[in-house]
Amino acid sequence: MDGRELVTQISYLTASVLFILGLRSLTKPDKARRGMQQAALGMLLAIIGTLVQAEIVRYEWIIGGLIAGSLLGYPLGMWVPMTAMPQRIAFSHMFGALAATLVGVAEFTNALADGEIIETSQMTALGIEVLFGSLTVTGSFIAFGKLAEFIPGRPLTYKGQNLINGALFATTLGLLIFVIFNPDARLAFFLLVGLAAAIGLFLVLPIGGADMPVVISLLNSYAGLAASATGFAIDNTVLIIAGALDGASGFLLSIIMSRAMNRSFGNILFGAFGSKVTAGAKSAAGMTVQEVSVEDAALRLAYARLAVIVPGYGMAVAQAQHQVKEVTDLIERNGGEVRYAIHPVAGRMPGHMNVLLAEANIPYDSLVEMGEINPQFPETDVALIVGANDVVNPAAVNDPDSPIYGMPIIDAYKAKSVIVLKRSMNPGFAGIENELFYMPNTSMLFGDAKASLTRLAAEMKAL
Repeated sequence: MDGRELVTQISYLTASVLFILGLRSLTKPDKARRGMQQAALGMLLAIIGTLVQAEIVRYEWIIGGLIAGSLLGYPLGMWVPMTAMPQRIAFSHMFGALAATLVGVAEFTNALADGEIIETSQMTALGIEVLFGSLTVTGSFIAFGKLAEFIPGRPLTYKGQNLINGALFATTLGLLIFVIFNPDARLAFFLLVGLAAAIGLFLVLPIGGADMPVVISLLNSYAGLAASATGFAIDNTVLIIAGALDGASGFLLSIIMSRAMNRSFGNILFGAFGSKVTAGAKSAAGMTVQEVSVEDAALRLAYARLAVIVPGYGMAVAQAQHQVKEVTDLIERNGGEVRYAIHPVAGRMPGHMNVLLAEANIPYDSLVEMGEINPQFPETDVALIVGANDVVNPAAVNDPDSPIYGMPIIDAYKAKSVIVLKRSMNPGFAGIENELFYMPNTSMLFGDAKASLTRLAAEMKAL
């Protein structure tokens, strides 16, 4: 082993250890920043280990790629607001999967051009690489479009979609098997790439916004599988390890998220959750909501002994996390205690609310998971719902005919007083009425969440 190869192997080994440590650190909110730093250092070492390989004879294209990637990546990392993080994550998945797909196509075409015989093991890796890579590219783009709202967030369904998707998947799987045993079948290979892209398109279009957290984590898993297959195809150890970590963690996270919604993968991928607005068996017809003035809401919050704030996607849209922190400080100034009830699928990506609240410097100790906070609601003086909808809907508990029945929710409806900040009475992403809004202990404060919280803070200061 020469000096270059030794540097590469040491760099890859160290990078792999740092990836594992970084992933482990991400399981604890107070260690998440360290985990990201460990993973970033690991990626830097992986790049260095790759650049010193003896197989590289010219660096022009590599340097050009590094410059282009840096020019694109810096603004994505520094200037994209935290409220837009879900669509940025989906966008990143798209580029990562595109890179894996292009590497697979290049390896295949170069081997045929050089007259090489592609072994079955390598062709298997190439086939899996372009299959998962291609479907992740189009699937991530559709997810990005839904999150950015230039594609409708509702499920876009059509008659016989599951039958068509099943036939498409079976055909693509057949093509994968065919090219594995016929590695010189150029047309079949590129047809595989195209059909895989179609699968990603048709798979995500029928999925509604309510299921986006699971979709994002599942696409992350697919991108990891594509990267790992790339590692096998080009004999790159660090890609195999990093891709496997990404694929496994993304898949496990998808399982956790679907369990948090009390739904199966099949129901999420093919159930078209939120396809139309319904009221369930317990209709809101004839019921009215109680509106609350800013003055009254400020009075309740200012003198609450225990207040629980439930953030949702509406808080992200309004970019109101800093105003939430200001209201929290005012409650605590008066001797009250504030906790944050975090639902696993609140927002549009896993951990979305945690990220936004951390940006506003809200202490990690104040963030309480659903299972821990729910028993505390009967003793809660005020539950403040900031843009959350489906994750606090009591229909999940008491309406067997509701499409969300059985989904674990945050039991905010059990609080002594509930104040809901919401723009209007429009339903959430699940497309169903929220019974909480009509309960006698609930008051609605309509308007933009950021503006409403600013007014609340002003009133609380004046008390």
